Amino acid sequence: MDEIDVPPFFICPISLEIMKDPVTLSTGITYDRESIEKWLFSGKNTTCPVTKQVIADCELTPNHTLRRLLQSWCMLNASHGIERIPTPKPPISKAQIVKLLIDAKSPQQQIKCLDTLKSIAAENATNKRCMESSGAVEFLVSIVCNYNPTAAEESLDYEFDSIRLIDEALSILYSLQLSEASLKNLMGKNGVFILSLTRLMQRGSYESRAYAVLLLKSMAEIADPMQLINFRPQLFIELVQVLHDQISKQASKATLQLLVSICPWGRNKIKAAEAGVVPVLIDLLLDSSSERRACEMILTVLDAVCGCAEGRSELLKHGAGLAIVSKKILRVSQVASERAVRILLSIAKFCATSKVLQEMQQLGVVAKLCLVLQLDCGSKTKEKAREVLKLHATVWKNSPCIPTNLVSSYPA
Repeated sequence: MDEIDVPPFFICPISLEIMKDPVTLSTGITYDRESIEKWLFSGKNTTCPVTKQVIADCELTPNHTLRRLLQSWCMLNASHGIERIPTPKPPISKAQIVKLLIDAKSPQQQIKCLDTLKSIAAENATNKRCMESSGAVEFLVSIVCNYNPTAAEESLDYEFDSIRLIDEALSILYSLQLSEASLKNLMGKNGVFILSLTRLMQRGSYESRAYAVLLLKSMAEIADPMQLINFRPQLFIELVQVLHDQISKQASKATLQLLVSICPWGRNKIKAAEAGVVPVLIDLLLDSSSERRACEMILTVLDAVCGCAEGRSELLKHGAGLAIVSKKILRVSQVASERAVRILLSIAKFCATSKVLQEMQQLGVVAKLCLVLQLDCGSKTKEKAREVLKLHATVWKNSPCIPTNLVSSYPA
């Protein structure tokens, strides 16, 4: 290859490698299909990489002329080890998708249809966008929303068919990496789809529960505040159960990310606290195998939930609550330390009974906060640690670690 002069128009502007399936954008620039699909759909970019023009139409037109030139060039240079580029399989058409959906009427036909849709989606991002614009999303959503848990309990045959249908439908929906417009549409529908996902999280298979959480996370990322505020308490109960059951690392991570984004809105922190999220989060913190990012998210959710009286009460009820939060300070990351100190500040401000203050001193919480003041762990964290110590300096004045200037500024 080093001795061969490759024509520059054979090189993809993104990958800088010889193109295998050249396609042209509306801007007139040709790219290798795999590279430009990744740029547009996975990267969610809206501009042409070369011209920087905004792309109004993401349709990719096969450059047959360039592909034939490429194949001829490969054949001419076969003696130099250049392999012939195979003719790419043409992308699926809307008509093919529509016919496939129309023919899927019975459960057996639907299962066959889902198998075909899964194969089509796995081929490339263009197929995924074609499926999305051809009614496949609505078809998949209808399967999810038509699930009848009562019928599933009464009939083993129905349960087997429905569980397989739902698992496949949810997995395809998630794999499509839906556009913002489709996700907003799912967030609408008067909450019917969210209610269906909640029901599946309660009674579905492990796979269905995991995909339900992953879809909810994607939907919440584009939702407006009013939609987030209207989440029902039952949804929080099921999210907590998913965390408790530890279905998979991916499901747990998605659940934590979802809780991080929705807990600050409206009464969601109260709904989460009443659903029992605090003891589950504390138990996760007690697990020494928790990764750094997971630990940060757990503390972020705890911080949000401790913004309400119900959350703080649950934290104090747990025998290891204060101890494990304090333990994470200076051991995980600056983000984790800040969140942990914020939680302790909420406790110090609103739950400072003599018993709680004594427990904070006995557990070494006060000593840990004093250590924060001495080390480089971020100005915000130091400021909040100082605030906690100042609030109750007179109570903790006999502690050898309390700076004298804090005690003197608060006379007994």
